[in-house]
Formats: sequence, C-alpha cells, structure tokens
Amino acid sequence: MKRKIELLAPGGDIESIKAAVIAGADAVYCGLNQLNARNRATNIDFEDLIGIIHLGHRHNCKVYLTLNILIVGSEIPFLIRLLNKLLNTDIDGVIVQDLGLFYLLSRYFKALKIHASTQLNTHNEGQISFLNKLTATRINLSRELNINEIKALALTGHKNNMSTEVFIHGSYCISFSGICYISSVLGGNSGNRGRCSQPCRDRYLPTLENKNFPLNLKDNSAYFDLKELYDAKVDSIKIEGRMKRLDYVYTVVNCWKKQLQSFYAKNRLNTDNSGLYKVFNRDFSNAYLKGNINKEMFIDNPRDNSIKHLADINTYATNKKMEQDKLALFEEKKEITANVKNLIKQLSIAKSPLTISISGNSGVPLKVLVKTPDISFTVLSKTNLVPTKKNSIAKCLTYNFLLERLKAVNDTEHTIQHLELEHLEKDLFISFNEITSIKKRLLFILNDSKEMIDPIDVPSLNKNILKKPPALSVLISSQKDVDLCNKTCADIFFQLPNGFKNESLKLLDFFLKNKKLIPWFPSVLIGENYRAAVEFLEQVQTKLIVTNNTGIAYEAYKKGIPWIAGPYLNIVNSFSLLCLKKNFNSCGSFISNEISKYQIKSIIKPENFKLYYSIYHPILLMTSRQCLLHQVTGCEKHTMDEECIQKCEKSSSITNLKNQRLLIKKTAGNYHSIYNNINFLNTDIVSDIPNIFSNCFIDLRDIKTETKIEMDKASIIRLFENLLNGNLDTKKKLKQVIHPSTNTQYKKGI
Repeated sequence: MKRKIELLAPGGDIESIKAAVIAGADAVYCGLNQLNARNRATNIDFEDLIGIIHLGHRHNCKVYLTLNILIVGSEIPFLIRLLNKLLNTDIDGVIVQDLGLFYLLSRYFKALKIHASTQLNTHNEGQISFLNKLTATRINLSRELNINEIKALALTGHKNNMSTEVFIHGSYCISFSGICYISSVLGGNSGNRGRCSQPCRDRYLPTLENKNFPLNLKDNSAYFDLKELYDAKVDSIKIEGRMKRLDYVYTVVNCWKKQLQSFYAKNRLNTDNSGLYKVFNRDFSNAYLKGNINKEMFIDNPRDNSIKHLADINTYATNKKMEQDKLALFEEKKEITANVKNLIKQLSIAKSPLTISISGNSGVPLKVLVKTPDISFTVLSKTNLVPTKKNSIAKCLTYNFLLERLKAVNDTEHTIQHLELEHLEKDLFISFNEITSIKKRLLFILNDSKEMIDPIDVPSLNKNILKKPPALSVLISSQKDVDLCNKTCADIFFQLPNGFKNESLKLLDFFLKNKKLIPWFPSVLIGENYRAAVEFLEQVQTKLIVTNNTGIAYEAYKKGIPWIAGPYLNIVNSFSLLCLKKNFNSCGSFISNEISKYQIKSIIKPENFKLYYSIYHPILLMTSRQCLLHQVTGCEKHTMDEECIQKCEKSSSITNLKNQRLLIKKTAGNYHSIYNNINFLNTDIVSDIPNIFSNCFIDLRDIKTETKIEMDKASIIRLFENLLNGNLDTKKKLKQVIHPSTNTQYKKGI
C-alpha cells in the first residue's frame, strides 16, 4: 500500500476553506486578521478559527494557522495573548517565519507544532538543522529547487524527524522568498509583512525584447510530476492561493485529489489538466522542479490566461466559434461557483450553543448545569455559598460577573448562548478560586477530558545601554579594495559568492593571505555550493564571520566559530536576538533596514551581544535563480546553466510606469539581482537612537546605481568614522558627496 501524501490547500476566507474541505483536502492553511502573510486576503477572526478547526477535524482535514510574517516589538504582547489562546485549541500547527516567534514557541509554548514558512527560503541541509534546533516539525522547501535537490533535503528532514512540504500549484515568485524587498522599497508594502503589492507583475516600459511585463512568471504546476515528488519522499504537496476565491480553490483541490486517487489506485497519472485551465492561471510551468530554468517560464501578461489558452488549443475557423467557446467558458465558471456554493451550504463552522444554568442558596454548594445539543452535565462547588457581608469588597454572583469569569468557554468550539440565574439566591458569595476551579472542571469536560492550559507568562526583557559610540564596519567585494584593511581600524567584510563550488580553493587562498578580512556569506547557497561553503568555513580559520544564510550559521555554531547574523536574516524584534544568542551562540546581529526609527527603538539587545545597522548601502530589491535578462536585453541561451552562474557579467534596467528605474545586475559567481536606482543613506540614526548599536555598517561594493560618490573609498570611510565619533557636522558633508540617496524605509517602517 502506498504511503499517503498530504494535500494542503489554501483558505483565504471561510467559503474557500469550506470549498477545500468539500473537495477533499487533507489539510488547509489559513490566517487571522493579523500576523499572517496574506494581509490582503479576507482572513478570519479567532472565533471563526475555532469553528474551522472543528469543521476540518470532522472531515479528517487538518488546520494550520499562518503566523508567517516578521513581528515588530509593539505586536509582541498581542502575539503572546494569541499563543496562550491557541494552546487551548486543537490547531494542528502554526506556520512561522519570524525567529523571535520561533524562540517564544520553542521555549514557552511547546505544545504548538511549528511549521517553517516558505518565507525562510529553506534550500540547504544546514538550514534544516537550524530549524530542527528550533523544534520545527515541518519545513516548506524553496520553490526554486529541482527534484534532486528536494529529494536530498527530504531525506535530511526525515533524519531529523521533520516532514517536508513543496508548492505544487499556483503563483511562482520571481525572487527567492523572504529576501524580496521590492514592494517594501517601492511602495512601503513589505512582502515580509504579508503586504506585497506585486511590482513584479506590473507593466514596465517596453524592453529591448519588446516585453511589457519582464518579471512576470507563469504559474507553477507539478500536476504531471506527482510520481517524482512521491519518490522524493515529499510529505505534503501545497497549493498556493489564499487570495483566490472558492471556485479556484475547489477546482484545483478537486483536480489534485483525483490525480492522487489515480496514482494510489492505478499507479497511473491523469494526462488531462484542462480543469486547471478553467480557473485563474497565467499558463503553467514546472521548470524549477525539472531543473530547466528557461525563458519559457515567462509570460508577458499577468492576467487570467484561461481565454488565451482556449484559443491556443483550438484552431478556430471563424471568430464566431471562438466567441461561442469563450461564452461557454464564462458560463462554466459561473456554474462551478454556483455548484460549489451549493455544496458548502451543508458545512457549518457555527459553535455548539451552551445553556448554563446556575443555582444555589446560602449554605449549599453552587450548582452549574451545562447543556449542549448532545450532552448535559453538572458541576458543583467544593465549598458552600455564603451571604455577601455589607461593605465587603467581595463581589456578588451577578450575571455580568459570572459571564466574565466563564468567557473562556467562548474560546472553545462551544459558545454560551444562555446564562440562567433564576434559581440563584441574590447577594451570595463564593471564593474566586472556587469559581476558577468550576470553570476548569467545566472546560475539562467540554474539551474531551483534556486539561486546559493556564496562560503562560513570558518574562519582560531588561534594556542594556551602550556607553561608547558605535564602531564602523565596511563591506567590499573586490580584491583591489583589500588595501583598505591598512587604512582604517574598521572591520572589513568581504562578500562571498552564491556559486561557491568552483571558487572555494581560490577564495581559501585569498583569505589565508588576507587574515584581516572577515567572510560575508550570501543568503542563498544551494547543493554543492552550500557544501563547498561549509568546507571553506572549516579551513579558513577565521576569527569571525557574517552570514545571511542560517545553514552557515548552524555550521558556525556547531564548530564554535563566532558569527554575526546578516541584514537579510530579517531581524526586527528583541526575541529574535535572544533566539540567535541562546540557541546558536551568535555574538551579534544586524537589524533589518525595513523597520522604522520607532520600531528600532523597541528593540532590546541581549547582554554581551553586538547590534549592527547599515547606514549606507545599495538597496537590494530581489535575488532570483531565473535569468532576469531574458525578457529585457535577451540572451543567446534559452536555458540557464552552471556557466551562466559562474561567468555571466551583465547589467541592464527596467522602468515602471511611475518612472521608477530598477537596475538588474548579474556578476560572476552570483545569481541575478535587482537594485533600487538610488542608495540608502541614513546619518540621522546616529543622533536619533544613540547607545543601541555596537557597530554601524557601510557597503562599499562596486554596485553602480544613480547614486554618485564623489570621493575615494578610504576618504568615505574616514567621513563615516568622524560621524560615529560625534562629529555631526559630517552629516552634511556625507550627503554632499553621496547623492542622491534615500532613507524612506527608516521613516515609514513595516
């Protein structure tokens, strides 16, 4: 008998969740009105969630809650209250991105199962070990991985008792997830906060290839690759689409359910995917999964492709016939929606109504009779009721008092419909502890004889004040800049490439000859490149590293190498810092440049821990495994290969309809990236928030943008050093020699 793969469906609203359940999903993932990565979906409130869990479990469908955004300091109290409420639900797992939330869950809220979000961009075995130490039970693997890479990581996951999850249908992102800042920078809507406005789907001025939507990818579909995913030991296949309507969710889940049933029963796959074309799509590609990253993955139209597909598969003799088929498709879509709405009418997320009758007289126990549509039971107090004394501060057993004390019942799958006190003598008293005991016994019975968990208190953090000005750190990427080590006391970081495997010996020799340089590891290190980076780390004998990849962070921790969390690990709250220090012995961390002055002020650093902040850098908007030049300047190669990564050096630009120019950069050994047209410069933070940062950072890599630097690098470093040493007059000088620039993110935040 074949093992079963979980079919995981999206639920952006109650109707879509019901549609997924009725179509046969094994699990659904949904978000609350706050703290989830689809802020623009309708989402649900906590009361709805309880009903959804109950509905799902009645139909053998698990329910996972998405809490997969970065969480700023001001939201932590709300988050802790929510986690305490979730402890007393039957939620099957929470999907997480923020490392501070990982810390809270793994340390205080251990009863909740943790699933690592796609926003963590998990693509190497070290990252799996990192997440395993944070007690994650499941990992969503990066969408960019091919089937062999997925198979290797699924094996690593299983060795660590972790299940793996792969997206098999829905939107492709052009950028690696979690390190896409284009929406945040251009419009103030952070993808790491669930507010992505999808500038990658926008129209741009025509490129040299005459493309208007040069970043727009087709949708992902692995419909014909189920056997390969099964053989790779993937545990859950996930459909993207919490922004999609019920007809979309039902149709896609239904198609995939039938595909799974055919595979299980007949060891054969359906060859007809026409059902998937009847709902929203941008045409389909499985190129990432196949390891065939090519220009056919793009489509120069972000809108629904259903009608175009109809024209593509039919040779129409007349326009009249084509219009007839279009009309028939529209009618079929309407019929699907109507049918699904009719099917889900039978599904209810309404809570089970309770009638609670409270009775008693002075000198006898308080009696609480609970009636549900299915059962009734009685709970008695262990002490007797007594009259309330005059002028006593003790509260009488009034309707409002008792309703308040019993309101926790409404956080279960039940709700208090009637509270009856007709047979309760007036002006009576019973101790607060006795009322609490009655409530717990009542909840125990309603909760299938499971003890309710008392609220967990998370200790507050103590602020640490630095008494000396921050030091300067500098990033370079060119070997010709190594002499800067002899011209400054600043730490000099050196950027390492994504394509590590062919350069590791040269890099090792270079670092052994330049001991002052500190290695700076990139965000993305896949397969052999990750393993080469680990080997380099073992041999380089460095005193310190900076890493933007948690796989390398884990290896540094294991080997006892001091390490700093880089800016692309997206650290935005105090508990994330504790996570890094206490779990992985990190000695410091960058704070994300996405957050504002006021959001930074809420951060409390751990003792003996360095905080870093970048005050000057070219603004990275995204990094992609795809070739970003295919649709812009064109390329003689149809498909990306290893030589493209290692040798290609090109640049170009695209301009959107708001006249914002985006700069495409491809350097040897690295993936394609897009940068903002002007650089980030924030000299204000030095005086705005003194005594918090141990180090301020500047990025002097040779990344050409429209920002002009009218001074050599050594002189620029001296100016920044003067600024950090209290010479605030240099602020004006820096803005004169580095222009134009922006610090909008510092003002707006996320």
